[in-house]
Amino acid sequence: MRSRTGEDDETRSDPAGRGRRRPKGHKAKDRRPKGRKAQDRRAKDPGVKAHVPGDAGPPPRRRRPRPFGLRTRLVLAFLLVAAVGCGTTAALTYRAARNAILEQTQDTAVTAFRQQVETLSTRMPVDPEGLRTELQRIARLGKPRPWRVYAEYGRLRVSSTDRPESTVLTPELRRRATAVGTTHGSFQRVVKNGTPYLTIAVPAVFSGRGGYPASRPTGLVVYAVMDLGEEEANIEAMVLAARDGALPALLVALFPALLASRGVLRPVRELRRAAHSMGRGRLDTRIHAKGSDELADLARTFNESAAALERSVAELRRAEARARRFASDVSHELRTPLAGMLAVTEVLDEDAGALDSDTARAVRLISAETGKLAVLVEDLMEISRFDARAAELHTDEVDAAEAVRKTLINRHWTDPQQIVPLLTEGIRVRLDPRRFDVVVANLVGNALRHGRPPVTVRVYAEGDRLVTEVADRGPGVPDDVLPHVFDRFYKGDPARTRSTGSGLGLAITQENVRLHGGTVDVANRPDGGAVFTVRIPL
Repeated sequence: MRSRTGEDDETRSDPAGRGRRRPKGHKAKDRRPKGRKAQDRRAKDPGVKAHVPGDAGPPPRRRRPRPFGLRTRLVLAFLLVAAVGCGTTAALTYRAARNAILEQTQDTAVTAFRQQVETLSTRMPVDPEGLRTELQRIARLGKPRPWRVYAEYGRLRVSSTDRPESTVLTPELRRRATAVGTTHGSFQRVVKNGTPYLTIAVPAVFSGRGGYPASRPTGLVVYAVMDLGEEEANIEAMVLAARDGALPALLVALFPALLASRGVLRPVRELRRAAHSMGRGRLDTRIHAKGSDELADLARTFNESAAALERSVAELRRAEARARRFASDVSHELRTPLAGMLAVTEVLDEDAGALDSDTARAVRLISAETGKLAVLVEDLMEISRFDARAAELHTDEVDAAEAVRKTLINRHWTDPQQIVPLLTEGIRVRLDPRRFDVVVANLVGNALRHGRPPVTVRVYAEGDRLVTEVADRGPGVPDDVLPHVFDRFYKGDPARTRSTGSGLGLAITQENVRLHGGTVDVANRPDGGAVFTVRIPL
């Protein structure tokens, strides 16, 4: 019977199972690394995505503490609103109180000073000594506190103090007080060297006796300067009181902020836990929804979506199980008649030379197609075992270079024009020899069929991993095909719809590598050709 190994587009081992005998006494035992050892080995290499039967998936990642999480932002927003409210209230209160205090003091002082100036009795021309006495009297009667009083008449300067002229009085106030025809007083608040003052200017007028009209300016202007430090102190005290009152208000606002954030975050935490639980496969997870707000609506929507997803996934799983069962049953049912057909076609092949040309051609065609069908059935059975998670590793410690060399010799890939082996000797690795043989045979056969010789097979150690590279000199894999190379039944060239391959060879290769806890990748070489790289833990 002829060997049909290598006839597939992704070459694999003999479809009838030849060459798969186990050594005597070898038990069907899964010798993969167990427990945490396997997980630790996979964790050291981020590229390893091996599937271990019964593995519940990667452990949940530890959440990093977030200094500005939703709770912090909610509390800060609540406190910011409270602070803005307190600040606005304090600012408005300060403004109103300040104006009230200053206006009350100002009105009292202006009214009292105007009344005192009206009682001022002086003769014209002005007598400086007599005017000084009058100014001192007015200063003592100042309200709400004593004033410093100054008088100006032309170039004459007289005051109730030791200094005849005040530096607090502004040119603007003097200009308004000495304007032509002005008989009403003026006032102005001035800050001098950091001290606030109220300055008042009232022109002296004739009384209207002696035939002169009343309210006629005399040219004498009397000024009063009053320190507003006491009022400013009261205002500062009020500001401090408002500030001191705002701090307890913010502390009081902290408690409702925490309560509000807790009420908002509790459903969010439940939703996060439910989402994590569903991500781990527990599709029956539900959230307790209560209330009628938006968060309760979100919880109900999540529950409805989870229920619909659970039903859909359950139906998909049932359909997938039926499909796997169907493929497995069909493969098993076809295997027995195919064994008989292969035996018959082998006999027919031997006698084909004695037949006429048309009959011989038909016999050889039947034999070839029967071989393809046998390969397809064997591949379907193998892939169904992976789908059912029934595939097992029967590991043994082997020499990697020797294992690859045996694969090449058994398939008669010894022509140096076709195959260039670059094998590093002495690398011991624990793996399943049969499955590793399938991996190497599939990759080399695929390179020979779809690439261009010579095909280079390299074996070397890289850290704690065994690396096997298979590279050809062909045109490489198109960029749009690269992501689908390991997909089942995928053929990049539409013209290959009826090729010798089943489209399962590279998918089986990937599953075998994953079963060893390794990875397989494909890329295009810069100088042309595709390269498949297998990494398996040593």
